[in-house]
Amino acid sequence: MRAQSALVPQGNHALALGFPGNLGNIEAYISAVNRIPMLTHDEETSLARRLRDQSDLGAAQKLVMSHLRLVVSIARGYLGYGLPHADLIQEGNIGLMKAVKRFDPDQGVRLVSYAMHWIKAEIHEYILKNWRLVKVATTKAQRKLFFNLRSHKESLDAMTPAQVDDLARELNVKREDVIEMETRMSGHDIALDAPSDDEDDKFAPIAYLSSDANEPTKALEARQYDRLQSEGLEAALEKLDPRSRRIVEARWLANDEGSGATLHELADEFGVSAERIRQIESAALKKMKGALAAYT
Repeated sequence: MRAQSALVPQGNHALALGFPGNLGNIEAYISAVNRIPMLTHDEETSLARRLRDQSDLGAAQKLVMSHLRLVVSIARGYLGYGLPHADLIQEGNIGLMKAVKRFDPDQGVRLVSYAMHWIKAEIHEYILKNWRLVKVATTKAQRKLFFNLRSHKESLDAMTPAQVDDLARELNVKREDVIEMETRMSGHDIALDAPSDDEDDKFAPIAYLSSDANEPTKALEARQYDRLQSEGLEAALEKLDPRSRRIVEARWLANDEGSGATLHELADEFGVSAERIRQIESAALKKMKGALAAYT
């Protein structure tokens, strides 16, 4: 409904949702939505059935308009996160429209009760995406803890051990989870560049984040190479028969670089031709390559 419906907010009319003209500011918008009359149960049911059975967007608009005050009320409860009230309301309006689209009037539930879940979910998603550059909560359990912790904290000070224990018991989570989430919430975003051109520049995050040694891809490649050199190589050698392993080790894994045995030296050792040693070596290396595939 967000993509197709004419009710989706656009541009400067993001909060208007069908109001003529531009309301100008958030106070005027709130005043306007509070003057919209509420629907009776029968009116709501009739409109919802028209939307469901006939895809009547006019009915959908009336359902949305009559519940805009609900969004305003819910959004007000999330002002403590430091995000604009207008943005919270706009996201809540999107949740309201999703609820209207999915609402079934024959389930015996009023739209106001059904829509609350969708409105809060949309506002929660917006807060989690915009409250920090780096997400503080990704799983369902972390999100629940995030919003409950924010509402339970009495001040900006760190929680006492007793408060941590009480909240962990109330939410049925580990106290370590509460401590970790509080730490993540208490953190703040820092600039990559130093604020001045003095000697402190070299201690700014950009100085070490741009280093090739600390670049994630380089670090992963180095770790993978080390694993290939240790576990992978030993596992691949174990796949070979004793003669093949001896030839590979003598040819390619000599302790001193450039001191590997020649084909003729190994031919004399095993009493076969140099060509035969080359064939055994080729087959062994091919077999090792297949074994090493699991480590790349």
